[in-house]
Amino acid sequence: MNMMHRTEADFRAVGPLPQGHPAVKIGKIGVLLTNLGTPDATDYWPMRRYLKEFLSDRRVIDTPRALWWPILNLVILSIRPQKKGKDYASIWNNELNESFLKTITRDQATKLAEAAKAMDGRIVVDWAMRYGNPSIKSRLEALQAEGCDRVLIVPLYPQYAAATSATACDKAFEALMQMRWQPTVRVSPPYHDDPAYIRALADSIRKHLATLDFEPEVILTSFHGVPKRYLMLGDPYHCHCAKTWRLLREELGMSPERMMMSFQSRFGPEEWLQPYTDKTVEALAKKGVKSLAIIAPGFSSDCLETLEELDGENREIFEHNGGEKFTYIPCLNASDEGMQVIEAIVRRELQGWI
Repeated sequence: MNMMHRTEADFRAVGPLPQGHPAVKIGKIGVLLTNLGTPDATDYWPMRRYLKEFLSDRRVIDTPRALWWPILNLVILSIRPQKKGKDYASIWNNELNESFLKTITRDQATKLAEAAKAMDGRIVVDWAMRYGNPSIKSRLEALQAEGCDRVLIVPLYPQYAAATSATACDKAFEALMQMRWQPTVRVSPPYHDDPAYIRALADSIRKHLATLDFEPEVILTSFHGVPKRYLMLGDPYHCHCAKTWRLLREELGMSPERMMMSFQSRFGPEEWLQPYTDKTVEALAKKGVKSLAIIAPGFSSDCLETLEELDGENREIFEHNGGEKFTYIPCLNASDEGMQVIEAIVRRELQGWI
């Protein structure tokens, strides 16, 4: 029997199972797409639960617990759920009563499942959120129940950061620690410089610009920010972002002045990676730039930080300071270009299993 391609029938062919032996399902290969997370609703308590889980993660906020706990529980969680709830409500998918991040991640998994049929009929595709629902633990358990004795975890973060990629792995490994029979697990690496990813980004930019009645003077490449201290502690995130930016510029034949890089979504008093997106947008408008495009290649799916912060807040900043024409270039999402990237990663990382 070839153990690399064993099936449930192979397992049973070894010999009769002892009386009372639990049912056994093996031979399937799981692929679990993981994204950052989303609240279940936009009112106070769902937002509070989501923010508490997110902001309690030591990978996200590494302030000493004795200092952070009272700030989080007595101040932030008393005020921030209302404000963030209003922000989420402005970009909520009311038809499905969920965030667009959840909608898009589900669509990515559905399309990947269709493509996976041509790769290998044993592949089972699922999706999960690091914060909120469906949880990574619940979906790993579901894959195991389906008979997946091997699972590929695909963090949908092109650039590695401890606060994204690593914390998704932390949660998966916590779930594995509680399993009597663990599946064999692989984790796909960051894909910030993958040729398929760079080509897909470039193609999405070309297609979007072709729909406009103007040509942006500047295309701002905005990545999610992290405290500068994380870079100094050895997190490769900044380097991954810079390489994506460089490769994308080279693919499009654009100069650093035409395609700029910045970092968004900072909070708190300490210095974060610079230049800041909002300050850059303001400065460009005040300098006389009249047309601007923004793209967020660090996000695999559109979410609060892209739809509300970039296409909302930064559009207002640009127009308020003299800018005239603004466009936001959507994430790859479940587009043909986006799915080509995910499929390429999965096909490569499943080698030896399929």
